[in-house]
Amino acid sequence: MTSTPTRFAACAALSAALVLSACGTKGGGSGSSGPDAEGVRTGSGVTATDITLGVMTDKTGVFKNLGLGITQGNELWAKDINAAGGVCGRQVRLETVDHGYKADTAKTLYPQIEPKVAGFVQMLGSPVVAALKQNLLSDKAVAAPASWSSELLDNPYVMIVGTTYDVEMIDGLSYLQEKNLIADGDTIGHIYIDGEYGQNGLRGSKHYAGKHNLTVKEVKITSTDTDLTNIVTGLKGDGVKAILLTTSPPQTGSVAAVNKALGLNVPLLGNNPVFDPALLKSPAASALDKLHIVASSVPFSADLPKAKDVAAKYKAAYREPANGGVPYGYAVGEVWGTVLKKACENKDLTRDGIAKALKETTSAGTENLVAALDFSKPGAPATRQVYVAQPDPGAEGGVRYVKPLFEAAEARDYVAPHQK
Repeated sequence: MTSTPTRFAACAALSAALVLSACGTKGGGSGSSGPDAEGVRTGSGVTATDITLGVMTDKTGVFKNLGLGITQGNELWAKDINAAGGVCGRQVRLETVDHGYKADTAKTLYPQIEPKVAGFVQMLGSPVVAALKQNLLSDKAVAAPASWSSELLDNPYVMIVGTTYDVEMIDGLSYLQEKNLIADGDTIGHIYIDGEYGQNGLRGSKHYAGKHNLTVKEVKITSTDTDLTNIVTGLKGDGVKAILLTTSPPQTGSVAAVNKALGLNVPLLGNNPVFDPALLKSPAASALDKLHIVASSVPFSADLPKAKDVAAKYKAAYREPANGGVPYGYAVGEVWGTVLKKACENKDLTRDGIAKALKETTSAGTENLVAALDFSKPGAPATRQVYVAQPDPGAEGGVRYVKPLFEAAEARDYVAPHQK
């Protein structure tokens, strides 16, 4: 998949109804201003005509294809909401920057984009969000991270659309056990990227293991590791019955290929960022049949009315191969639209007003693109439901369902690290 987003047109030619991505935007400045003619207070990123939201994504790093898909989904949502009249009499604009999945780059870019936006419709990457958590708190900027670590939920301005990595693993392990792919007392391996992403996935597997007398063989790696042959060989020696993955897509491909080459052939269970359709055209393609992916958002190929609508609009606007980031990016936009409309009803489009509207959002609907969401419970995941999917070269977006939305009993009872 190419890492260069398709532009709708050159910036100068964009219509007044939709101005997207890399064009410069005119922010509302810091602080808040007095009520407009309708009595609505405004603040950073909000003018009389526009609401600007930030997109801090990965166009050039290890999650560049996921970042591209999410960004394109964000763009499609903005186009649709603007065509329907916008929010609070204003058009939605997106201001986009590329941090390449590097926290230090993100910290450099953040002060450049923050004054221009009301909040962030996308902030991709656990290390990036971790590096900017204090900034979001100080600036009172609501952000929807394309990172699903429950460790982030101590920040009231973090809006995770979907469940978290720990809950994904708990639900996913319950699925493997339901299918008799693992059993109480088994030994399982968990390969994870060091940092909030990997450690949060590991938190979930260890929780489930404690409930079912499983032994977890933990293997910590870095985001730049590529050949995991020795690691999988070691796990084979440990007698693992499954391998859990909180990794990047290339690392997933390496594990899948070695799993098959060694004749281990155990089931693989991955958090939602582990798969990229590009793997289906890689040397690992024939080994991906053992991979199960858990996520709260639907695959691109989902047989749902809204998913089909988004897919049709995507194919009309873009040429890149699609992935599950597209419907997810659209769904995040829908949630942002719900919050902004609530803030408008409250006549407060300042950052304080947006944060208040988020806490009042108990049923953010996305027409089933993502499980139903409730943001009113401090520190708790907004949902604990996931789908289970598997790679499928015959499906658009490369993934098909194998189990619809569900919530395991172990996930329902799990207490997240910052849950009140």
